[in-house]
Amino acid sequence: MKVKKVTSLLLASLMAMSMMACGGSGDSSSDAATDSGDATATEMKGSVEGELTVSIWDENQRAGLQEIIDEWSEQSGVKATIQVVGWDDYWTLLEAGASGGELPDVFWMHSNQAQKYMENDMLMDLTDKIEASDKIDMANYYEGIVDLYQSGGKQYAVPKDIDTIALWYNKTIFDEMGVDYPDDTWTWDTFVDAAAKLTNDEHWGYAIAPSNNQDSFYNAVYSMGGEIISDDKKSSGYDNPNTIKAIQMYVDMVQDGSCPDLNTISESGADVLFESGKVAMVTQGSWMVSAFKDNEYTAANCDVAVLPKDATTGKRVSIYNGLGWAASANTKNPDAAWSLIEWLGSKEMQEKQAELGVTMSAYEGCSDLWVNCTDVFDLSGHMDMLDADLVFRPYSKYTTVWEDMQTEKLKEAWTGEKDVETVCQEICDSMNQTLSEE
Repeated sequence: MKVKKVTSLLLASLMAMSMMACGGSGDSSSDAATDSGDATATEMKGSVEGELTVSIWDENQRAGLQEIIDEWSEQSGVKATIQVVGWDDYWTLLEAGASGGELPDVFWMHSNQAQKYMENDMLMDLTDKIEASDKIDMANYYEGIVDLYQSGGKQYAVPKDIDTIALWYNKTIFDEMGVDYPDDTWTWDTFVDAAAKLTNDEHWGYAIAPSNNQDSFYNAVYSMGGEIISDDKKSSGYDNPNTIKAIQMYVDMVQDGSCPDLNTISESGADVLFESGKVAMVTQGSWMVSAFKDNEYTAANCDVAVLPKDATTGKRVSIYNGLGWAASANTKNPDAAWSLIEWLGSKEMQEKQAELGVTMSAYEGCSDLWVNCTDVFDLSGHMDMLDADLVFRPYSKYTTVWEDMQTEKLKEAWTGEKDVETVCQEICDSMNQTLSEE
């Protein structure tokens, strides 16, 4: 399907959603739906009835977040229950909710989708509530995450977390193959060389799929001086020689056998292969700590280090992102929804989120507590990436359109059907078309 057609369909969908009524769950009175009060959890107790629905997509975070939310419920008297919906189904759920009037009361927002929801009045405007709050000050959060959830001078979400990308490695395989563990002296050249040495009939040195962008090739692209999208979000960076250089590095690793081929990586993702001892290294986000900790194999055999740096630029780059806590614009419990978001974004609860090992914190300085949430891994690799060259995850209004196209086109390079330079130019041309329609 041509990008122009996809974009047209998306625009039609957005127009339909913006014309439909949106709503949430809850049994509060109709008066509450128009009241923008800023009651704290304690002040609210007994004043708001009903329940809140809270939607997320990561089962690994449910227990810790529910513990934090239960504390709020004790003070507010409002029950809030988390429902976990897988990533793909999550956005289908939200789109259906926006069209049919049944959006969850409180839910996660992501850089891929935020612009669509903000610009179509589907999220509660939190600007005045934040201004009146004694718990929330946007200056305390990472600027890139704050800016992500702004539109038209208004704030539509409170930052939830920050993530960094680091190099996860299998100590057992490294020991068996006589390769030194990765450290802060590693360059991308060291990484490629190590991947080759770690490859044999039993395992590959590294695993990457064309869809592994933030957690894999984006980091090398920016480390080498390339870019995915221009700062003004008007043009693609896929025609940048350094972007092509980074993509070529990974394709060469696939072609020389240091990485699984496309068929293998399509059947079993990089994480699955890592968790089963089939690959020696993966680059992954801090959001995977809980999963790797709970996996018996990775807990016993693996650890984490900083990403390699580029020998020419000297840059060690982590692409970072951050989710936001948002509420339905038409929730029937606006006071309760805001109170819960305020609670979740407060310094105390951001610290607790880190201590429980849910994720790193979007509140600057609180993630120091996260590094000690487990003794299974040395998480300083992820923490040290906060001091590297942080680059916010590339996005635009229609990120999903060009990202999906990007993944499909890169498959042609992975298989050798087309050379890397040709594929990158085709991605550039298609991406520029999409960006011009934004």
